[in-house]
Amino acid sequence: MHQESRYHLTMSSTTQSRITIEPGKRSGQPCIRGLRITVWDVLGWLATGATQEQILEDYPDLEPQDFQAVFDFAVKMGRRVEL
Repeated sequence: MHQESRYHLTMSSTTQSRITIEPGKRSGQPCIRGLRITVWDVLGWLATGATQEQILEDYPDLEPQDFQAVFDFAVKMGRRVEL
C-alpha cells in the first residue's frame, strides 16, 4: 500500500508538469505542455489506431514522455466519473 501511494505522488507530479489547462486555449481543455494539442486529441488518435511513433512523426512538438502524462491524466479523470 505504501508503494502504491508513492507511485500516485510521482504520477501526479509528472502529469502536472506536462498537462496544462489555460482558460483561453482550446476552450480550457487539458493540453500538453501549453501546446494546442489536447489530451483528448492524443487519446482519439490512439483510439483510431495511430501508434505513438506515428503521432510523434505527425506532431514533432510532442515528446515520448507526453504519452505517459496523457495516460495518467485520463486515469485520474476516469476515476472521477459518476455513473
